[in-house]
Amino acid sequence: MPLYFRFNQQIMTIAKDKMVSVTYELKLDGKNGDVFEKAVKDSPLIFLYGSGMMLPAFESGLSDKNTSDTFEISIAAADAYGEVNEEAIVDLPKNIFMVDGKIDEQLITPGNSVPMMSTSGQRMEGLVVSVNEDTVQMDFNHPLAGEDLYFTGEILDIRDATTEELNAAYSSGCGCGSGGGCGDGGCDSGGCDSDGCGDEKSSGCGCC
Repeated sequence: MPLYFRFNQQIMTIAKDKMVSVTYELKLDGKNGDVFEKAVKDSPLIFLYGSGMMLPAFESGLSDKNTSDTFEISIAAADAYGEVNEEAIVDLPKNIFMVDGKIDEQLITPGNSVPMMSTSGQRMEGLVVSVNEDTVQMDFNHPLAGEDLYFTGEILDIRDATTEELNAAYSSGCGCGSGGGCGDGGCDSGGCDSDGCGDEKSSGCGCC
């Protein structure tokens, strides 16, 4: 007589302080919009849920989901990165871009993203809009300001965060994990310090 074994597999559900791994595709302006960014299975987005790393509306769309669940999340601009703030587009003196006594013309090429610092010491990322004889017009809006976001994806893995991961997340103010999305464009170039997970710029990926 054949023997049958039943294995009880614990189903992990997304909740605060769980490490979550997802694939996603981000489109702008709804499901028929252009693909702006994506994370695939070989390089997923990994983050600590509830740590403040992700947009609240993004996390809300994942709440109580389980491994292998798919998701579809629409986020209006007002609940994502806000509308474009015209006051964040400013003309700066050209001489502040001097390097070794010379204007770095390559640095201030329109379309370039330039790391800067405010008078209060806050790190900022500005987009060069135009260059005039004495000034450089910079846009300090988030790159996705004014954009409606549409995410689709799949939950790859959910697990308990380690003590080290919790300490790292809450001591530094960032819950970024490793992998694609906010990992590759996240906690450094697009992350807690300057871009995605902080208050300023981001490559998207649901980062706050």
